[in-house]
Amino acid sequence: MYRSGNPALSDSTFEKSNYSDTSWWEDKESNLMSIEGVAEKTGLLLLITATTAVLTAFSMPQAAPLIFVGAIGGFVVAMIIIFSKSMNPVLIGTYAALEGLCLGGLTWMFEVYLQLPGIGILAALLTFMILGAMIMIYRAGLIAWDENTRIAVTSALVAIILIYIVSIIGSISGWYAVPYIHGSGPIGILFSLFVIGIGALCLVADFDFIERGVQRGAPKQLEWRAAFGLMVTLIWLYLEILKLLAKLAARR
Repeated sequence: MYRSGNPALSDSTFEKSNYSDTSWWEDKESNLMSIEGVAEKTGLLLLITATTAVLTAFSMPQAAPLIFVGAIGGFVVAMIIIFSKSMNPVLIGTYAALEGLCLGGLTWMFEVYLQLPGIGILAALLTFMILGAMIMIYRAGLIAWDENTRIAVTSALVAIILIYIVSIIGSISGWYAVPYIHGSGPIGILFSLFVIGIGALCLVADFDFIERGVQRGAPKQLEWRAAFGLMVTLIWLYLEILKLLAKLAARR
């Protein structure tokens, strides 16, 4: 199996040996994972995220601390899910709710402080348009997720993470090592487009990984883990699109 570029969906996600203390793997006839099941659970998680995001946005600016609660809490819960290989729907739903707190507050700040009304709705619409487009591209077989593609996307992801880490350290220390990627100039816009393109390819990797899990007869309980993996990619994609729209607006 080709490894997904998403850390939430590792090679061992669908390995039976990792769930030796459970009995549900053996109930194959009535307990099979399905694409439809993953889609339903992903839809539910998206609804949770959207609900907490809207509630947070309407509570701003008083709810501003919730941005940090959502960002830090969401990261901690995500790490717990990934390293414990959890499929607990309550824990995964908590991750979705916490991310909604962060996204709602950040979106409100973009709309109010940057005077970009409607940017959140547009970013969400573009995110779902990319999701739909990548599903069609994947189903049509226009992108083959093979070992070479995996290496290329993984390398790009590592480079993006390193650039963001250097950028964060630079902004804290006052030494701006990568001053152009956050600007509204051509370099900043091209960088955002590149990151969004890698995010879209990560969706293809997630689709392929989930489909392979279904083909291997993985149990239905793993649908929650697969939905969590998709949520990680979609939330990242939404944030990158939000930043790109803000850069484009700043050029007007």
